[in-house]
Amino acid sequence: MIGTAIAGNTASLSTIWDSPVIDLILHHGSVAGRPGAGPALALSMILVAVVCAFTGLCYAELASMIPIAGSAYTYTYATLGELVAWVIGWDLILEYAFSNMSVSVGFAAHLVDLLDWLGIRLDPKWLSPAYLPLGLQDLAGKYIYTPGWHSGFNIPAFLIVIILTVLLVRGIRESAKTNNMMVLFKIGAILVFIFAGLSFIHPHNYHPFSPNGWPGVLAGGSIIFFTYIGFDSVSTASEECCDAQRDVPIGIIATLIVCTILYIGVALVLTGMVPWNSIAGDGAPIVNALKRLSLGPGGSRLHWVRLVVLLGAIIGMISSILVFQLGQARVWFAMSRDRLLPDVFSKVHPKFRTPAFATWVAGILVAIPAGLFDVGTLAELSNIGTLFAFVLVSIGVMILRRTQPERRRGFRVPFGPVIPILSVLFCILLMTGLPIRTWERFFVWLIIGLFVYFFYSRKRSEFATKN
Repeated sequence: MIGTAIAGNTASLSTIWDSPVIDLILHHGSVAGRPGAGPALALSMILVAVVCAFTGLCYAELASMIPIAGSAYTYTYATLGELVAWVIGWDLILEYAFSNMSVSVGFAAHLVDLLDWLGIRLDPKWLSPAYLPLGLQDLAGKYIYTPGWHSGFNIPAFLIVIILTVLLVRGIRESAKTNNMMVLFKIGAILVFIFAGLSFIHPHNYHPFSPNGWPGVLAGGSIIFFTYIGFDSVSTASEECCDAQRDVPIGIIATLIVCTILYIGVALVLTGMVPWNSIAGDGAPIVNALKRLSLGPGGSRLHWVRLVVLLGAIIGMISSILVFQLGQARVWFAMSRDRLLPDVFSKVHPKFRTPAFATWVAGILVAIPAGLFDVGTLAELSNIGTLFAFVLVSIGVMILRRTQPERRRGFRVPFGPVIPILSVLFCILLMTGLPIRTWERFFVWLIIGLFVYFFYSRKRSEFATKN
């Protein structure tokens, strides 16, 4: 069951190398008004694992009430009604899109490092986002680009999304065996980094361990949430379990335990190897830390460790982008099928039998911003969308316990309403750790969504047709 749980969380394992996991959480408070966690990032990870355990159990109960597999949009549409389903669906579009924009930027940074390892140097103008709030520095700390906009475009981030979109349009299905092999390779790369980096740890880098106290730990948790959102794939398979009452909680908890241990190991080794505030603004902080140390005394063996980490990161992020692009297109497809979006989004390609239009729209909406913007802004919007969706799911569990107590549940969250209430409170707590600017953008997105619903979707939905 643990192997299945790890495979289910493959997207989370993929993003451990991405800069939202390390860079955004570590950098100092002068950046975007966020107090950095520093080495206390490990505590942020434990906090988020606890929150995700509560939320994941709530998600599993809601999923087990629906006799088909699907996303939170499908569950809420069948149980809580059209308006709540629209809000979650609109929110999931934000979550999936900005998650993949962020991972795409991280992929580009690692691809550049792989080319550098191979001795291939390209113009950074076409390898970095047009907007760099922290600028772009070389290993010596000299600015290649000062903070702000520059005349460039992140071509690798753009191309990876377009290429995977083409594959999804043609109909790509990941087999369980291939997926498991990719997960094992990613875990192997993580373990290689941890064990190789242990001998390069300098204890003085851990002082101060928590430079910004609780605000830093909370802000770190608000960003690190991005890396845990893959656990919901375990709950979506609840109807396929032989014993959902036993298997679902084991799968979710085992997933969170394994991934949290790996995350903590990476964070502690990295912050022990290099000063935590020396990797701010770095799209590939782990591999660049390895590069920096490999040039010093006794660091020659890290040259090959860096290659293993690069390959693991690149494979992991490709699989992550593929999974979430597929999920995003399915949300568009499902909302169109329910007549909440134009019919063209649910049309199936005559040859490939895939929702080609929805897949292309999802790909273009991710690819272009991925070439323009920095990873920080993208990750924050993904997190607030995810946390908001989980709040609604947890509230939905409590509502359905009262309104539909007789409905069959393959899995029930233990301890009555206690865990759903804790899930709501902790998710809101993590949301408070995000900057005001992120909240403003999120509310603008919701307002746009409600405007579309009340002036378009509601008038043509299935419920409107029946009336």
